[in-house]
Amino acid sequence: MFLLLSKVLDLLLAPLTWALLLALLALLGLVRRPARSRLLLGLALLELVAFSLDPVARGLFAQLEAGATSTFRPEPPYDVVVVLGGMVDPLAMRRSHEIELTEAADRVSRAAILLRTGQARMVLLSGGLIDPLPGDRSEAAWLAGWLRDQGIPADQIVVEERSRNTRENAVESAAVIAAHGWRRVLLLTSAFHAPRALGCFRAVGLSPDLLPVDHRAASSGGAAWLPRAAALAASTDALREMFGRLVYRAMGYAR
Repeated sequence: MFLLLSKVLDLLLAPLTWALLLALLALLGLVRRPARSRLLLGLALLELVAFSLDPVARGLFAQLEAGATSTFRPEPPYDVVVVLGGMVDPLAMRRSHEIELTEAADRVSRAAILLRTGQARMVLLSGGLIDPLPGDRSEAAWLAGWLRDQGIPADQIVVEERSRNTRENAVESAAVIAAHGWRRVLLLTSAFHAPRALGCFRAVGLSPDLLPVDHRAASSGGAAWLPRAAALAASTDALREMFGRLVYRAMGYAR
């Protein structure tokens, strides 16, 4: 039920959805109240342009990343680095039958560095399937294969394939960590996602160190004030994370 609700909210939290709803309301009232319809159309255009600007998108990410403070301490080595899913494109992988990493791939690439340099002894890959089709492999399984291709020994990789969201990442990872008796734990995820993820792990009784990567609030280039589809997508992701924090705190999933 929670997953179904989150999918509906994902759609409703998109600025493009808001613009379309405003435009629809304007068209429905176009004949009887043309002045109000023009106002609604203007608001739809203004809202769509605003969230399509790079400074707006990056400003939203700056707010999200403000609480992502690294507590990473390389010595002594961590027993395990926990890498949360959310860095592959499942639809693209169904077409290519190869791993397709997204811009969040810093998560797994940084984990590989930690393992190679001896700063972490093991890696726990946490990420299952939300809408699996027959023959689909979990994200964690794909990432385990990627790490092996990078020369990481298979006996340093542990896969957790049951979780489908950040709350379940924490619950399932806690069980694996307890089973292995790991004590020194490092949580690795994207900076904008790190505060909510850390809150979820604390809510299940863990106190990992945090290593945020994949920072997205850097300054932009010269065409910053031109509307861009990429900026609209980024704004949408940021708004979803903001609302996700509110929901997780309200439900007691994160501290």
